Amino acid sequence: MRHGPRVVHRRTAVLTAILVSSAFVATGTPPAAAAAGQAAQSVTVTPDPSYQGQEFEGWGTSLVWFANATGDYPDEIREELARLLFSDEGLALNIARYNIGGGNAPDVTDYLRPGGAVEGWWQAPEGTTREDTDWWDADNPAHWNEDADATQRWWIDRIKEDIDHWEAFSNSPPWFMTVSGYVSGGFDANTDQLRSDSVDDFAEYLVGAVERLEEAHGIEVDTLDPFNEPNTNYWSTRLGPDGEPVGGRQEGAHIGPELQQTVIRALAAELDGADTDAVISAMDETNPGLFARNWESYPADVRDLVAQLNVHTYGTAGRTTVRDIAKGADRPLWMSEVEGDWGEGRQDFEDMSSGLGLAQRIVDDLRELEPTAWVFWQPVEDYDNMAPGGESPHGGNWGSIQLPFDCTAEDTLATCPIRTNTKYHTARNFTHFIQPGDRLIQTDDTASVAAVAASGREATVVHVNDATVARTVTLDLSHFGQVSKRASVTPVVTDATGALVHHDPVQVSGEQATFTVPAESVTSFLIDGVSGVDRDAALVQRGHDYRLTGLQSGRALTATDDGTAVVIRTTDPTSTAQTWQVTPVGGQDGNRQRFVLTNEATGNRLALHDGRLVLAGDHGNGDEAAQWIMSSTGDGSWTFVNAATGQLLDVPGQATHDGAPVSVWTPNSGTNQRWTVTDLTQ
Repeated sequence: MRHGPRVVHRRTAVLTAILVSSAFVATGTPPAAAAAGQAAQSVTVTPDPSYQGQEFEGWGTSLVWFANATGDYPDEIREELARLLFSDEGLALNIARYNIGGGNAPDVTDYLRPGGAVEGWWQAPEGTTREDTDWWDADNPAHWNEDADATQRWWIDRIKEDIDHWEAFSNSPPWFMTVSGYVSGGFDANTDQLRSDSVDDFAEYLVGAVERLEEAHGIEVDTLDPFNEPNTNYWSTRLGPDGEPVGGRQEGAHIGPELQQTVIRALAAELDGADTDAVISAMDETNPGLFARNWESYPADVRDLVAQLNVHTYGTAGRTTVRDIAKGADRPLWMSEVEGDWGEGRQDFEDMSSGLGLAQRIVDDLRELEPTAWVFWQPVEDYDNMAPGGESPHGGNWGSIQLPFDCTAEDTLATCPIRTNTKYHTARNFTHFIQPGDRLIQTDDTASVAAVAASGREATVVHVNDATVARTVTLDLSHFGQVSKRASVTPVVTDATGALVHHDPVQVSGEQATFTVPAESVTSFLIDGVSGVDRDAALVQRGHDYRLTGLQSGRALTATDDGTAVVIRTTDPTSTAQTWQVTPVGGQDGNRQRFVLTNEATGNRLALHDGRLVLAGDHGNGDEAAQWIMSSTGDGSWTFVNAATGQLLDVPGQATHDGAPVSVWTPNSGTNQRWTVTDLTQ
């Protein structure tokens, strides 16, 4: 069953926080540690509730390696680990991704990393070897291992009261469905690893595992992703001189875009009528650019089968591309996996650089992707693998929590200690105060992210100061509709001296509050007593006229002389051909609100007909071809996503000359797809 969202009381100190007398006051007096340094930098942050995201689903983790490694640990150890991850005073995660293991053949000696050999759900007949690849029958109960994967599944029972959304995903098909015969990838990492004659078997395997998981544990799997970073060259198997596999060290499978489409079709067919309500998510690609390449290759019928878009941010270019793809497809978007060192390249539990790096990554992902969920790869890492001489000579800081993955039934927390680094602390500045049901809102500062509470009466701004000096932060609350006379801001600070340190609330004055935050810190500003949206805050106002100017060209969007199309021309303040009304339509809200763009000179709407951008008559508000979704990171520029096709208003060839035509193109984060919108109404 699904469980209602857990409520974390954002205005009360969590158990690990320290409530102190505030060193933050309206005049900006810094804490003593920061005051001794250089003069503070200054920044004004304006949270803007007129641009709101969809309801935030929450924060999550994949289970997979850490759960596989620790699911049979002594209660003392795994209970402490569960507290750190899922309790209200811990990371307060409410999304879990269960890994459906592939599993190597019974005669293959394990060569994967600790925790990496997740047991598959198949049950091979006695004597089966890696050479036997055509034995499995999904309809044969004897070929299923109902008790598979006990360690990862221990975690399901332990945390299911804390989880609001379950996702299942696959890193690799079972060995007998692969080309190489191993789950660590093909012998050529650039060729498809899933056998073409095993696609239907793979779909049956995934759905069968989900059905059995739901029945055994009393949960409902919401989404099922058959892929993990499928169109990369990451996944390869290497054989030693004796012909036995020695690497890679984890499950993975190259599945190119064409084969992805075949798998999605097969999986959709298998889910139709299955004993699960899970829907397809895809495709968990390693970075936004590669995600976009895969997605653009999908024909419309395949896109229609994907209910949720999942992307990783191991590369960060093109986040806004995927943001706009999701809006054009009208699908929820998850940042479904990322992890990293984000520090000095060594194992260090006190250095703030890794915590600051994670915090800035979260800010950037939330601002640029506008996801409805943010999910760790896994915040738990093998301590020994991260120690110097493990994965690297100097060690590493992957994971916010580290413990050995080889502890025994006799170990205790004293002999199998759990350690946290600064990423654990800075992450909680987000997970405690941006909660399920909240809505992300726009800010004009790249070091800050903001959200309004589901109640509509509170807001949160999380600010990252990675500088080595203190910084004065002014919160400008003027874009809220109501700012109570009793409005206050409570700073919750994480730096080298303490984690989640609550300071006394400070009164808001003149719709502003100013604080000085320490050097190398992450601060959650908890704002009480604000609600609504100021009527002048939104860029788009009914009855106003606007000019759209290409960010790259510096020229205005202009109706052609014959009034049938649009070009860019040098700005002319007197030209009605450059004047547009931007009118909201449709049932969408927030950052998915749709608009029609009506040219003042012609009275016609900007629309996409027969693949051409035209100025056309009013065909009613149901005409998606004349509807546009506006997106912005808060930098003052906007993209316009066509609701019918998902394509963006675009200047072809990045042209800048006067009279250059304007058309549409697939999202690519180019400056020729970004526009400034100037209000011409005085």
